[in-house]
Amino acid sequence: MRTERDSMGEMLVPDDAYYGASTQRAVENFPISNLRLGRRMIAALGMIKSAAAEENAARGIVAGEIAGAIRAAAEEVAAGTLDDQFVLDVFQTGSGTSSNMNANEVIANRANELLGEPRGSKKVHPNDHVNAGQSSNDVIPTAIHIAAVAAMREDTIPALERLAAALEHKAEEFDHIVKAGRTHLMDATPIRLGQEFSGYAAQVRLGVRRLEAALPGLEELALGGTAVGTGINTPAGFAAGVIGRMAERTGYPFTEAANHFEAQAAKDATVFASGALKTVGVSLFKIANDLRWLGSGPRTAIGEISLPATQPGSSIMPGKVNPVMAESVMQVVAQVVGNDATVTWAGANGNLELNVMMPVLAHNLIESAELIGSVCDAFREKCVEGIKANEERAAMLLDQNISIVTALAPKIGYDKSAEIAKKAFATGKGVREVALEVSGLSAAELDRALDLYPMTEGG
Repeated sequence: MRTERDSMGEMLVPDDAYYGASTQRAVENFPISNLRLGRRMIAALGMIKSAAAEENAARGIVAGEIAGAIRAAAEEVAAGTLDDQFVLDVFQTGSGTSSNMNANEVIANRANELLGEPRGSKKVHPNDHVNAGQSSNDVIPTAIHIAAVAAMREDTIPALERLAAALEHKAEEFDHIVKAGRTHLMDATPIRLGQEFSGYAAQVRLGVRRLEAALPGLEELALGGTAVGTGINTPAGFAAGVIGRMAERTGYPFTEAANHFEAQAAKDATVFASGALKTVGVSLFKIANDLRWLGSGPRTAIGEISLPATQPGSSIMPGKVNPVMAESVMQVVAQVVGNDATVTWAGANGNLELNVMMPVLAHNLIESAELIGSVCDAFREKCVEGIKANEERAAMLLDQNISIVTALAPKIGYDKSAEIAKKAFATGKGVREVALEVSGLSAAELDRALDLYPMTEGG
């Protein structure tokens, strides 16, 4: 162990740790869970500290040698080589000050090491140098936005676009297959299997648009507000310079928040983004659940499609195969919906000049974005791309569908059509057979009216 000091006094810190006294205090204060700051949050903190060091050097605020060592250490943090030094629980101080100081101390001690100084030396100071021009209160919300943008742009949206393309391909492949429609899980007028899949693809495409609508809010960064939004202890133009460097590095259009008081006191942009992610999740749940229904049986239920067999479905029933990839999607969505509830309530806790639930908000928002991205790819690769249509089964079920009588209503009226439907159901006869008996329409007229494919085209 070695002894380090912070503003509250001395603390014993493990010799091999890059973090210092403030981090060790938080380790002891918050032994709550096994949840830690995620990779994208750590990367964002590293990038912020690197860009800040460069800006501080350019302004002569931090000496060039020290700023260079800070930047090199911060780049190691951004790259992930020091992830094991980020040891704090998600359930910590609501501002995330502990995690900001964790980053400051790790970077400072690694920078000291790079300069030939021992860990614990204050030649590079975590507050005076690494945190120069910053506050936890603007750094942590900035890191949340950067991490969320990265997750959505790099994981969620590309995976959704790939899934939409796969569903569109299936829509084309299955467009010729006419089958029974179902509303309220009951027989309804015919639809083409391709039309069903086109609806799924459109849901996913619209989900992408919803996420894209959330990005501009996330790309406004709180950096520059420091403690309460006034920008105390940061020079004019500092935040714009740091943010410009990060925008250039990432290629994302990050800008300084138009109003720093809003950016630090409220987390509305993250709540909006979480809501968009939840909406996407709801779409994915509907799609996955529909595919379970359409593939159900396969002999004693709907069975109009076959989902790829990925693993044995039962430890007791030989040969049973379950729709496990769809079930995985549904479980992810359950998590995303729960995450959104947490983000919503965390967002509501902006008390006066600061939100005090940022670490848990960050954890849940970024987890949702990453989970949706990963499950979409797995679902596409192991389920959607391998779906087969069971055309004979679809045709057989359609042949038994009494709801095709709907096509007769414009010619003979709703009541007469309902009479035909009830008689067909009661006798087990086909709609055409009963209609020929009681409708007054000729066989040719019935053939035209009950031609199934045109029923799927409207008009």
